[in-house]
Amino acid sequence: MKMPAPHDDLLRPLAHLPAPDFLARAVPRVGKVAMVSSFGADSAVLLHMVAQIDRALPVIFIDTLALFPETLAYQRDLAQHLGLRDIRHVTPDRGALFTHDPDALLHLSDRESCCQLRKVEPLARALHGFDGWITGRKRYQAETRASLLPIEREPETGRIRLNPLAAWTAADIAAYLDRHALPRHPLVTRGYPSIGCQPCTSPVRSGEDPRAGRWRGSAKTECGIHFTGGMMHPDRKDSAA
Repeated sequence: MKMPAPHDDLLRPLAHLPAPDFLARAVPRVGKVAMVSSFGADSAVLLHMVAQIDRALPVIFIDTLALFPETLAYQRDLAQHLGLRDIRHVTPDRGALFTHDPDALLHLSDRESCCQLRKVEPLARALHGFDGWITGRKRYQAETRASLLPIEREPETGRIRLNPLAAWTAADIAAYLDRHALPRHPLVTRGYPSIGCQPCTSPVRSGEDPRAGRWRGSAKTECGIHFTGGMMHPDRKDSAA
């Protein structure tokens, strides 16, 4: 069932505003909005912007139960540093894990199903009832994100996705982090510019794109949480997460 959402004409004029202004004006127009954050390498930028608007805005953090310990510690420390008051920890369904991944080795045989089980399905549950959500995706991160728009509408739900940092570069991210003295994820200095689950994330070598360390050795480039139905459609590369 499609959810009620603002007419696109109310949001389109905001698309070219600087990211903080875009967020401040778009969020109230969308309605009930959550931010979805991995508390990864670049997450502090957008979380800082959200904290300037409303520290009580819901922030959904998907704990796949396979994250790096450093990510869990960073999530706690950064949320406290920014004064965020509504961090919603979302985990996979325990019964589904017992049925489909009892030994936590599903990622070795079926990475798509593992992401569906640990990320896509939990997020779908967490977003129920929201009119829109905020993502930290950026065009420069990978070819699958090269056509990313600041404002998207999910075909299945009618829910709005806001991508305030779509046009930002790595230099923009670094400058913002420095300007606001924001804490960095501890794994960044160890060669992890993109950080996901521990079993499927490796350091990135010089010259590789920032997400080359995700699902290394396979054709998989996205977890699926930003795809229609959790799956990538060949004609919708711009919908990639």
